[in-house]
Amino acid sequence: MKMHGLGNDFVVLDARAGAVDLSVAMVRAIADRHRGIGFDQLAVVMEDEADGHLVFYNSDGSESSACGNATRCIARYLMDQTGKAELTLSTGRGRLRARDAGGGLTSVNMGPPQLDWRGIPLAREVDTLALPIQGAPVATGMGNPHCTFFVEDAEAIDLAARGPEIETHALFPERTNVQFASLLGPNHLRLRVWERGAGITLASGSSSCAVAVAAVRCGLADHEVRIELDGGTLDVAWREDGVWMTGPTMHVADGRFTAEFLETVK
Repeated sequence: MKMHGLGNDFVVLDARAGAVDLSVAMVRAIADRHRGIGFDQLAVVMEDEADGHLVFYNSDGSESSACGNATRCIARYLMDQTGKAELTLSTGRGRLRARDAGGGLTSVNMGPPQLDWRGIPLAREVDTLALPIQGAPVATGMGNPHCTFFVEDAEAIDLAARGPEIETHALFPERTNVQFASLLGPNHLRLRVWERGAGITLASGSSSCAVAVAAVRCGLADHEVRIELDGGTLDVAWREDGVWMTGPTMHVADGRFTAEFLETVK
């Protein structure tokens, strides 16, 4: 299936009916927007004691423990399929609760943020509210690492240049997602995202959660934040039970890979 959340796009493989064998080469081949299908992340849905187990891959073939927008898209797909208004999905991030938020919107609880340097993880002990990197960004873990810069104008940032430079910074042993955010008004942020292993994306759910948490910690916002991304709007609420993210989803198409395509990847 092809899905997207605010233009943050995914290929979703439903492996509940049978195992899916994915090599790094296969993931990269599917990710190719000219010779494959193209995606920011690929997700595999597997049988589980929960309503499903999700495994995520970046477009470079690396795995990721969390992908917020893909989780929302798959949650909507499973709710439509089962008629449930709430369900639980297991991921590398742990068990995540999802629910129908009404009006075509879907909410997912991405769990509590990791604020300690070990949990993010960082290479050494530092102040996670002011990393020793030019611009003093904030580090946050949402099942994957995030580095957030609060700037005067997110639109003015050369994301293609700054993103890869920060993604591979030595302070982040597992690389990092990179965000540049600016304040539009009370509890209202403009956000641009560079995702590790994927590059510039129109939206990112886990990044939006990380930025909302960072904004609250820095005194820039209360616990409910509206995030304006290149692809649209997400609402994030940091509550006692975790970080809830709400927004639209889109199931674009269903399909099958041809034997000819699969042969090219062997």
